[in-house]
Amino acid sequence: MTKGIVISLYDFTGEALKPWAEAGYECYAYDIQHDPDVPKAEVFKGGGSVHYQHADLHDFNTYRQIFNRFMGHNVVFGMAFPVCTDMAVSGAAHFAKKAEANPLFQEQAAKHAIDCADLFDDLGCPYFVENPVSVLSTIWRKPDHNFHPYEYGGYIPYGEEKHPKWPEYIAPSDAYPKKTCLWTGNGFKMPVKCSVEPHKGYSKQHLKLGGKSMKTKNIRSATPRGFARAVVEANT
Repeated sequence: MTKGIVISLYDFTGEALKPWAEAGYECYAYDIQHDPDVPKAEVFKGGGSVHYQHADLHDFNTYRQIFNRFMGHNVVFGMAFPVCTDMAVSGAAHFAKKAEANPLFQEQAAKHAIDCADLFDDLGCPYFVENPVSVLSTIWRKPDHNFHPYEYGGYIPYGEEKHPKWPEYIAPSDAYPKKTCLWTGNGFKMPVKCSVEPHKGYSKQHLKLGGKSMKTKNIRSATPRGFARAVVEANT
């Protein structure tokens, strides 16, 4: 018997869900990159699990399907990491060209983020929607919180400082700066910070994570492990 259900949208890596699964929760990671024909799931020692689900989250019918699946069930938390390519201010140099092709490109991108929040509101669970500094602040509303990964690096246990998947890309103990914004609701509790010393001035790992490949995009968007652990502690 699990402690409850946790849903994560636009989540390929499942990193944000693993601390929940380790604590005994039944978790679902929805992303279009998951194989629709070969279901994948991980079971953890704490009794929880992560189920990787194929989903086109740019199709509003997908949200209806997720709601119908979990309506009336014990959904205790939700999180979402909508695509930031068309919204992050780091890509502002490309906005004019994109607007020529589609004047509504940012409004459409923002709607996908808002749809995530609406789903979690309908399910009645605490949640956060994550994005870097972006136009969501003007198109939707100002973020409720922001943080840098190094501010939660102290939650990573001794001996586990190196990233288990990408140690060559992600600094040990998440010791890097990257301003990240959260739009939250339904009683989400921002965790107490437990900082480590960051690299000076900038994130060295991002020198290795340029380009447009899906691999680098997935690494860049992976939830910092320390913050993921902190969220579980604060919201259970």
